[in-house]
Amino acid sequence: MKIAVGTTNIAKLQAVRNVFSGSFTIIECKVPSGVSEQPFSDEETLQGAINRAKNAAIQVGADIGIGLEGGVTETPFGLLLCNWGALVFLSRPDEPVVAGGARIPLPDEIAERLYRGEELGPVMDEYCQKENIRSHEGAIGIFTNGYVDRIEMFTHVTKLLKGQMDYRLK
Repeated sequence: MKIAVGTTNIAKLQAVRNVFSGSFTIIECKVPSGVSEQPFSDEETLQGAINRAKNAAIQVGADIGIGLEGGVTETPFGLLLCNWGALVFLSRPDEPVVAGGARIPLPDEIAERLYRGEELGPVMDEYCQKENIRSHEGAIGIFTNGYVDRIEMFTHVTKLLKGQMDYRLK
């Protein structure tokens, strides 16, 4: 079975590989999310994941498309990281399987920069004095002191997607 993953991000691709193995062929592809570079709500982040899943399945002609999207969402407790995933069957692209994952608050100094219009990835690179945090530990890894990294976070979401897929297919 062919799975198209709507990203070239190393962490997201590894998450899918952690869950889908064996008879699955995983194909990465760069596709548009159709949302802001920095999604700013659960709804926008989820829509980005759905769009990536649909666009990937169509672009590759795969049986399944998977989209994983990270964003932030406003709460009474501050600006929280959020992440969503979507899985679509090419034969039924308007019936996505969806799942969300971990949420943790961002420090005020990071949140303020995002409110000013900056994107989390570059802000984190500067904050940590590292390059390409989003493809490795991610903000989640930095702010959980390494207890949960971006691969683990998106692996959890991907497991939720696969579990629902398996349930629907039985």
